Amino acid sequence: MIELELLAPAKNLESGIAAITHGADAVYIAASKFGAREKAGNPIEDIEQLCSFAHQYHAKVYVTVNTIIYDQEIDEVQNLIHSIYKAGADAIIIQDFSILKMDIPPIALHASTQMHNLTPEHINFLSSFGISRVVLPRELSVDEIKNIRNKTQVELEFFVHGALCVSYSGQCYMSQALFNRSANRGACAQPCRLSYDLIDEHGNTLLKNKHLLSLKDLNLSRHIDELVNSGVTSFKIEGRLKDIGYVKNITAYYSNLLNQFIGSNKDYKRSSSGRCTHSFTPDPEKSFNRGFSSHFINGRILNQASFNTPKSIGKKIGKVKGVGKNFITISLTEKLNNGDGLCFFNPQNELVGFRVNKVVENKIYPNRMVNGLHSGLIIYRNEDFEFEQLLSRESASRKINCELKVHFSPTKIAFLLVDEDGTTVKKELSNSFEEAHNQNILSQIETQLKKTGNTIFEIKSVSFNANYLPFIPIKEINRLRRELLDELLKKRLLNHKREIRNIQNIHPKLPYENLTYKSNVSNRLSRTFFKELGVNSIQPAFEIQEPDDNVELMVTRYCIKYELNLCPIKQNARPTGKLYLKNRYGIFPLVFDCKSCTMKVMKPKN
Repeated sequence: MIELELLAPAKNLESGIAAITHGADAVYIAASKFGAREKAGNPIEDIEQLCSFAHQYHAKVYVTVNTIIYDQEIDEVQNLIHSIYKAGADAIIIQDFSILKMDIPPIALHASTQMHNLTPEHINFLSSFGISRVVLPRELSVDEIKNIRNKTQVELEFFVHGALCVSYSGQCYMSQALFNRSANRGACAQPCRLSYDLIDEHGNTLLKNKHLLSLKDLNLSRHIDELVNSGVTSFKIEGRLKDIGYVKNITAYYSNLLNQFIGSNKDYKRSSSGRCTHSFTPDPEKSFNRGFSSHFINGRILNQASFNTPKSIGKKIGKVKGVGKNFITISLTEKLNNGDGLCFFNPQNELVGFRVNKVVENKIYPNRMVNGLHSGLIIYRNEDFEFEQLLSRESASRKINCELKVHFSPTKIAFLLVDEDGTTVKKELSNSFEEAHNQNILSQIETQLKKTGNTIFEIKSVSFNANYLPFIPIKEINRLRRELLDELLKKRLLNHKREIRNIQNIHPKLPYENLTYKSNVSNRLSRTFFKELGVNSIQPAFEIQEPDDNVELMVTRYCIKYELNLCPIKQNARPTGKLYLKNRYGIFPLVFDCKSCTMKVMKPKN
C-alpha cells in the first residue's frame, strides 16, 4: 500500500492540534528561531506537546529549521536540533548545507523548497547526504514531477494550496535589497505584493499602479489524481502565518479529497490513523484567498496574477440588482448574514469593502454606503461571519476505530481490544462475580463498554464469547474500559516509529564547480561542505556581501509579458523593447530569458 500524507501548516500549538483534528497526517511548525517565518516561532515545550498529540494518531510533526545560518549561530542551531529531536519531532526541514556538517542526532532531514530542488541530479545529490524527502518547487508541471520521480528515490512533497511566491524559493533577494529584511532569514517584507508601474525603454507607462508581481493563490484541488500519479505522496498546504480558521477549513477540505481518491483507489491509504468528522462543510473560497490559480501544473497559463489587489477577495456571491438610499439588493447565490464582509472592484479597479449591518428579505443594509455601487456589479464575500463562528468553536473530532472481544467463563474474564492499526491490549481477571440470570446483561455491558467519552477511540463493535454470564457492576465495567483505553493509548505512542537518517558513503559529483551568491552560502560550515566536494569558487550569500553588478533580485517562471499577451514567441506579439518596473523604491530592469522561459527582476542601477 502506498501511503499519502496531507501536510498542514501550524503557526502554533493550537493550530497544530486543530490541523491534526481536522484531518492532517502531518504538520510543519517552527521552533523558537530559524523557521523561515520569524513571526511564527514556538517554544520547545509546545513542540513536545504537539508531537505527543500527533503521535496518538501516528501523525507526524516536522520542524522548520530552514533559514540560512550565520557563523555565530552554528552552535545555537546545533543545540536547537538536539532539542527538537528530544521533543519527539519526526523530521526537520532545512535549507542551509551547514546542517549536513553539524553534530546532530539521526533525525530525518527534508530539503526545503528553498534548496531549489529543480533537477533529478540535484535531488540525488541531496539524497546521498541522508535527505529522505524534498519539497519540490511550486513552479513544476506534472510532467516535470514525473521525470524527477523516475530518476530519484526520495519522497516527493508538493504544495497544493495557499499563497504563491512569485520567485523561485530561496532565489529572491528583493526584500533584502530594498528593506534589509532577508526572505532567506524568514523576514520577507513581501515587495512582490507592492504596486508598480510598467514602463518601456522610452519612458512610456504601459500600466500604472498595478500589483504586477502579486500572484493569485494556489489551488490544486482538481489535480490530486494527477499529482498522485506523478509520484507525489505528501500534499502540502501553505500558511504558517494564517489563522486557525483557515487551517481548519483548508485541512478538512483536502482531507476529504484524499479520502475520496483513496476510496476509488485501493492501492493507497492515509499515512496516519483515525476518522474525522466535521461540523461544517469545508469551502476554500470562504478562507483568505486572492483568487485561485493552478500555476504551472499543466503548463503556462494566463491570469496567474492579481493585478488589482494583493488582498483577499473571497467568494463571488452575486451581482447588484439595485441601489437604494441606504441599502442594495443583490441576486445572491448564497445566504448572507449580519456581520459579513463584502467587497467589489470600483471603476478604477480598486478593491472596496463594507460590512453587512443587517439583511431584510432581499435588501442588504451596509454599515456605510460606498461609492461605486451600481447595478450589474459583481460582489464578493471575503468574510463569512457565520462560517467563521462555526470554525471558532469545536468544529471536528478524530476517532480511531476499535473492536473489543470479551470472553466470559466461570473462572476467567478476558478482554482483547484491537484498534484499526492492529494494536492490541489484553486484560484478564478472575471471575469472582455472581452469575447473572438476566439475558439482557450482555446488552447492558456492551452499552457501557462502548462509552469512550473524550478519548481518541471509538469502539465500533463488542463481541462476546460467553458460556457464563457474570453480574459485573457498572463501576467495574467502567474501570476496566478506562484501563484498556489508557493502555492502548500508551502502546500506540510506544509503537510510533520515527525515521532514522541514512547517509550514503558515495556522493554524486556536484554538477557545478563555482557557486554564486544564489547558493546562499552564509557560514564557514557550508563553505567547508562545498570545498570538500571540489567547488573552486564560492561567492558569499547576498546577506553577507551584496554583489556589485548585474544582480538578479528575483528569478521567476511567471512572465509579465505572457500575462499581458505581449510574448513574441508564444503569443506572436510585437517586440516590446526593454521593460522596467517602477515604484518609489526604484526602477527595476526586467530581463526575459526566453530560452529558459523565465523572467528576472534586476537590481536598480544607482
